[in-house]
Amino acid sequence: MMEALQKLYNEMEDILVSNILPYWMNGMKDNARGGFFGRITGRDVLMPDAPKGAILCARILWTFSAAYRLLGKQEYLDMATHAKRYLIDCFYDRDFGGVYWSLTAEGDPLDTKKQVYAIGFAVYGLSEYHRATGDEEALTYAVRLFDDIEKHSFDTVKNGYQEAFTRQWEEIADMRLSEKDANERKTMNTHLHILEPYTNLYRVWKDDRLRERLHNLILLFTEKILNKETSHLQLFFNDDWQSKSSIISYGHDIEASWLLHEAALELGDTRLLASVEMVVRCIADAAAEGVTTEGGMIYERDTNTGHTDADRHWWVQAEAVVGYFNIYQHFDDPVALQRSLDCWEFIKKHLIDREHGEWFWSIRADGTVNREDDKAGFWKCPYHNGRMCMELMQRISK
Repeated sequence: MMEALQKLYNEMEDILVSNILPYWMNGMKDNARGGFFGRITGRDVLMPDAPKGAILCARILWTFSAAYRLLGKQEYLDMATHAKRYLIDCFYDRDFGGVYWSLTAEGDPLDTKKQVYAIGFAVYGLSEYHRATGDEEALTYAVRLFDDIEKHSFDTVKNGYQEAFTRQWEEIADMRLSEKDANERKTMNTHLHILEPYTNLYRVWKDDRLRERLHNLILLFTEKILNKETSHLQLFFNDDWQSKSSIISYGHDIEASWLLHEAALELGDTRLLASVEMVVRCIADAAAEGVTTEGGMIYERDTNTGHTDADRHWWVQAEAVVGYFNIYQHFDDPVALQRSLDCWEFIKKHLIDREHGEWFWSIRADGTVNREDDKAGFWKCPYHNGRMCMELMQRISK
């Protein structure tokens, strides 16, 4: 087994340092105007005048900060510092707090709405930069953004976090994160990506209020977001936490299973951890409904209509590798290990672009490569697949 795990470690390190990170260092850094280019198409055509998204910048910041912390290479620190500077200098709203959703290619505010999901990723990236370097400016801004989320987004009456606001933190008609989402005030996805940065911020800033909010987020997942009958996560809610969706998102299920576990482990509350560990295994087992005979994981299924989206998206596969390895690591589950390894084999065979670097967006249900969606852009970032590599490297090392 140790020989197999060492082989897995070596493969993860190789893909990280030779396939994923160089693609972003060599192709996405905008040295003339600052930050990073907004888009590279699925056919590897750079779109230098595309708008620049906050999520992309924050995820690059997280990825290269984590890579520097793990591997210590100066070029990774340079990329992370470039991302930190641009996030603080251009995306951060100095008048009203939070971060802009997007900028023009020149770096001017474009869409100034406050999407809490994007602010969460800014906290994630800045807290990781501080974790990797000890930089106090990054921590200061991470805490400011945490305060913005708590002040403006937290529902003090009915609990949870509201989706989006205008630049001045007023009500906004369209709260959707993307066009395919339901226009509801509370979502699983945003709560997951507040849980994630709050866990990382708590690693470096042991604040009592942050601890309480992180504990509350875990309970929101186990008591409100989780469907206790199916062990799948519900996706969209109104203010009163009534579910407004019939879709199962397999990738979010498996991603949440390990992020919830990570949060409970970081808090160190033994009673909470015991209850969470029962839940995360159930969520991971439920997510396995989406695993195919090839080892990949399909995207989603609508339980009302029966419609299934059987595309295998890059991020879903990356999260499946981590999520099932987490189950194996903590519960000595050989079935989970095999699921992780099988999904990694699927990735190696189908998703990695060994000619141009990075991964394709997805493999379609018919087995063809999706070259219509981006290789890099608003949503296609190095964080899911880069994190997969680094998570497994760290877990195997332990």
